Amino acid sequence: MTDIGHLDDLDDADIDLAIDEGEAGERRATELATRLRMVAAQDPDLAQDLVESLIVALDKAMGGTIRDHLDGPALGVADRVLQVPEQGR
Repeated sequence: MTDIGHLDDLDDADIDLAIDEGEAGERRATELATRLRMVAAQDPDLAQDLVESLIVALDKAMGGTIRDHLDGPALGVADRVLQVPEQGR
């Protein structure tokens, strides 16, 4: 048998085979969330600033429709960040 390396040292995180674009996007989103949690553990204020900047950028990229994709606390944060007065929400 041929030795092709240390395959025993690999775990699922080492293998990044996306089945489709949706799965690839989900993996990127999960990685972003993980990194934001790491930042939040070290510097909560910086993490909040990053999240607020992300909301603004996503809203701009989505033509001002980010709120249509949010609910609960996330919608409240988006409304505050984007300075939209609550209107029966």
